[in-house]
Amino acid sequence: ESGSSPSLSGTHTKVLGHNDSLNKMKILTAATAAIAALMTTSASAFTVSPTAFVQSTRQTSSRTILHISSWGEDGPPHKKEEDEMADPETKIQSYLKTPEPVAARDNLNGAVLVSGLVKTKERTDQTIFDLLNLEDSAFQFDKIVAFVDDVKFAKKRLLSRHARYTGLLDKLDFSEAIAAGALPTVEQLEGVKSWVAVVSGGEEGNDIASTLGQIAGTAKAASSVENVAVLVTDASALDEATAQSSAQSFESDSFSFTIIATGSVNEKADGSIPYMISELGTANGTIAADESFSRDEGLRMITTALALESGKNKALTFKECTDVNATETKLIRGLRECGFTRPQEIEHMISKGPKAYADAIEDFRTRVPRRLPQDEWWAAEQEKLEAKEREKQKNADKEMAEKKEKEIEDIAREWAKREYFRKCMAGDMPYSEEEYIKSVWDRAMFEGDLKYRMLHGQATDERKELAEFKKKQEKKKQVMLERAKAAMADLMDDDKDDDEE
Repeated sequence: ESGSSPSLSGTHTKVLGHNDSLNKMKILTAATAAIAALMTTSASAFTVSPTAFVQSTRQTSSRTILHISSWGEDGPPHKKEEDEMADPETKIQSYLKTPEPVAARDNLNGAVLVSGLVKTKERTDQTIFDLLNLEDSAFQFDKIVAFVDDVKFAKKRLLSRHARYTGLLDKLDFSEAIAAGALPTVEQLEGVKSWVAVVSGGEEGNDIASTLGQIAGTAKAASSVENVAVLVTDASALDEATAQSSAQSFESDSFSFTIIATGSVNEKADGSIPYMISELGTANGTIAADESFSRDEGLRMITTALALESGKNKALTFKECTDVNATETKLIRGLRECGFTRPQEIEHMISKGPKAYADAIEDFRTRVPRRLPQDEWWAAEQEKLEAKEREKQKNADKEMAEKKEKEIEDIAREWAKREYFRKCMAGDMPYSEEEYIKSVWDRAMFEGDLKYRMLHGQATDERKELAEFKKKQEKKKQVMLERAKAAMADLMDDDKDDDEE
């Protein structure tokens, strides 16, 4: 008996040790999961991800919010008092609240068809397809159909390495128009749940009002279509009455529509210029012939409006706002400084916009008619923020220019290296690689700039530009030759004078 006790005791000790280890592992696992959940909750409101959207109010979901502060999500009482006493005109942060997820439509699945693009060699028009395929968005499409004039040409433009990496190739499909420039027929829209149409008033012979009427009629006849989003560029031809009539033609019980009209397209970066929104078919909703709008920004607006619940049955015009003192400029800048994502920003501008901001300022003027001592301080702080923003923009522009220059130089060097290798293989190369690159650097930089613009979807004409480049180089050679001759003549004259002396 005494001999067996140590054995039993030892066995019992091992079991306890094993159970302790299991308990520690369970506690560690639970703590890790809790920390991960907390990190996800705190970051979700500040990222362009599915958490920037919530499903339509017809769907419900539960969520848990952890408030670290004992004061709750509104913070301590003195903070609320400071916000109430702050003038929203000078401190826009007192007007804007913490970004909240915005409501998305609940039928953004199935197939979406895009028409009116992939017609030119100057650009790929892949931007809108990337936006509709964004993983971190409200879109859940399983098929993205490119409705084009020429399927073979469109495949060359869209079936890229980028499309493969982003998963677009798994969803991309093609449908060909019955004639160049034709809209999809009712049969071609069969099974399509969302239709995104791009209409350009700048195309010769394109009657915007007639095209919009055809789109509305076809959508009404297509039983599967639930969303129609139309981006109209170069829309200066739409007067107030015509625009109002065109918008009314889309009213239907079978689908929701969104129409966005802009001026002629330019190639400014997405989100680089503030914008103002007006209702299409009103006096403020007309577009002047000299107004333009970013191509990529327009595509961003129409796809985001398609995703938003607040974008349903809206006909709007978007214009660039270049006045730094305009309400729209201040509001958009404030939204971005407060951490609003692009969907949250656009939803705010559509559903509330400058009117709600002006109402908040007026309400403050009513509540606090006298000038407060801290107003001067707020003004100074705002000026600091604006100066910081201007400096930030200046640095960003400089960085962008340097990045562009470096990318062009890298492309130029690669081109020159390929040319050097090709000539070496031909057996006619008396120079080293660096000597050859230096000798053809002007041509290499031309090729780099041309390739850069092609990669970024900008207009190019390779033959014409190459001819102009060669012409300039020939003139440059002539000037250099004339200078060399003049220098030689001067040298000979000096020698002649020395001989006479």
